[in-house]
Amino acid sequence: MSDTEIIARLDELLAKGRSAVLCTLIHKEGSGPRGEGAKMLVDAEGRPFGTIGGGGMERRLVAEALEALREGRPRTLTFAMGIEPDEGAVAVDSLCGGEVKIFLDVINPDPRLIVVGSGHIGKPVSDLAHGVGFEVHVVDDAVTTTRERFAHARRIYPGPFEEELGRIDVRPSDFVAVVHGDTQHEFAALRKFLDAETTYVGLLGSGNKAMEHRKRLLEEGYPAEKVEAIHAPIGLKIGAVTPEEIAVSVVAELIEVRRRGGSRKAS
Repeated sequence: MSDTEIIARLDELLAKGRSAVLCTLIHKEGSGPRGEGAKMLVDAEGRPFGTIGGGGMERRLVAEALEALREGRPRTLTFAMGIEPDEGAVAVDSLCGGEVKIFLDVINPDPRLIVVGSGHIGKPVSDLAHGVGFEVHVVDDAVTTTRERFAHARRIYPGPFEEELGRIDVRPSDFVAVVHGDTQHEFAALRKFLDAETTYVGLLGSGNKAMEHRKRLLEEGYPAEKVEAIHAPIGLKIGAVTPEEIAVSVVAELIEVRRRGGSRKAS
């Protein structure tokens, strides 16, 4: 597989909201199966595209790539191929008689935030999220869901609520902020996004409301791990009161999840 094909595959994964690790051979001493610049891509399922050398080295590389994805951080590995390994190097059963250093770069898609609700909280959440680099999408059937009000949004879904929810193609890298306020709209949105794979789902409201929503979703048969992973009440606890302050707490939590890891967990 050529470098062009590997990069094209990476583009496909990112377009679908999926992360991957690009492994590049950055240094070689002695003999080795590939030269500097050789590349291999590893997706989140551990499938390799291209090769850097095959065998035990490549199997270890795939395992390390998956670990780098879980941590969300790049790393560098050195492989001793049939020679005595220096400290920190990984010994590989090989007759090559050389050493290679490989850089594993974690590449994530640009984050997308789906804001459910276009009211007093939805507007500042959308504006702040756009300002810190999220691609914002807004869904609601209220009269406030207009292009003029959400000028920065990549897309708005202003039609019949559940019909518009059905049109959203959910990605694993998506963040979802349910800040609507209407109970039926909230449950329709939560069902939609709990049925899919996402990075983050948050729900606006009190602790009691969060408890009642979780109870109902469990009664409906949703897995406990998914229900408990909802960030509810949404936002960091900073004593926020006004819509704008609440929006700051929400977007701060989005940033925290984005920068410290993509696992979805309960607050």
